Amino acid sequence: MDYKILISRPKTKRGRETLNRIVSAAAQVFYEKGYHNASINDITRLAGVASGTFYVYFDSKYNLYKFLLLQCSHMIRKHLNQAIRNCRTRREMEEVGLRSWLEFVQKNRYMYHIIWESLYIDKQLFVDYYVNFCKAYMRGIDEAKARGELRPEIDSEVLAYTLMGASNFLGLNWGLFKNYPTDLDQVVASFMRIIDGGIFTERGLVQSETDSGPMPIRIQVEFDDDDLEEEEESLPEETETGRLEE
Repeated sequence: MDYKILISRPKTKRGRETLNRIVSAAAQVFYEKGYHNASINDITRLAGVASGTFYVYFDSKYNLYKFLLLQCSHMIRKHLNQAIRNCRTRREMEEVGLRSWLEFVQKNRYMYHIIWESLYIDKQLFVDYYVNFCKAYMRGIDEAKARGELRPEIDSEVLAYTLMGASNFLGLNWGLFKNYPTDLDQVVASFMRIIDGGIFTERGLVQSETDSGPMPIRIQVEFDDDDLEEEEESLPEETETGRLEE
């Protein structure tokens, strides 16, 4: 979505400063009160502008919210792109990117509220936000595949959402849920161990194993339980000629 259709773009430096105050105030009010409980008067009052000034730039609270959501996406991507710009491999990008993301979240907690609240304001906004983020992520994954850094048989979309989901919830826990200082290096190191070696031990990877070792083929013969006898079934004995007695 082009942000230009959501706002009347300011033409002067003073106008840009006013717009920035309105958008910043909106982020604060939405964070504290939620979108539905926030009013345009709340926003303009905090921004220190007249109520009518709001409509110089936006025609509705909804379009202001969509514009703010786009700004959050832009800020996040810019921050991450700057963090990984000198990385040489995809693995290094994941490691540096995660640490940078967790640091960013701790300083900008309000963004989680704004992004996730979109699910209850307009579901399509929420869907579009993460679908577009995934597309950008997939481009980086495909580039790494082309360089031979990632296994080609892994589906790029599945991998993108897997890594996005991990980063998202690690950010929630260590950037939003917990208010005390966190050793982010330890969090990132644990995540990278998962990427490098997986989560299953050698024992955990064995599907079926007997005491004498794994059995490649196993056939389960089905019987009618009503035919079971209490005594162990007697087997036919061999005669002196080696043939079985009938």
